[in-house]
Amino acid sequence: MYQPKTKETDSSVIEFIENVDSPKKREDAYQLLDIFTETTGFIAKMWGPSIIGFGTYHYKYESGHEGDAPLVGFSPRKAKISLYFATGDTKREELLKDFGKHTSGKSCVYINKVADIDLNVLKELINQSVKFLRETYPNN
Repeated sequence: MYQPKTKETDSSVIEFIENVDSPKKREDAYQLLDIFTETTGFIAKMWGPSIIGFGTYHYKYESGHEGDAPLVGFSPRKAKISLYFATGDTKREELLKDFGKHTSGKSCVYINKVADIDLNVLKELINQSVKFLRETYPNN
């Protein structure tokens, strides 16, 4: 049976951030930690070795594939900072138009630094993602 690689762990979020090589990325990670915590009301948890997630939901696809994932999250990676928002949400693309300097993948939005983005739009993206996932997966 399929086992997801990214699961919630008991690892320390602060310890993970403290081990980020770049002092600027570390500073950005603490700023994002504050914003995500304040906006969601959830305590940050580590998901796998490198994702800081907030809240959780259980998904189940028509294929039968199911698992748990954070509602939103981020990861201060070496190259860029990855932001995780709901992918099926049509409002995401609209919000990203005013977000600031970023690139998007299928499931991630990538930024170089927090100073490049509009923090009010970030908060809207967080809130919209949580709302969308709660409506899509209501039994959480």
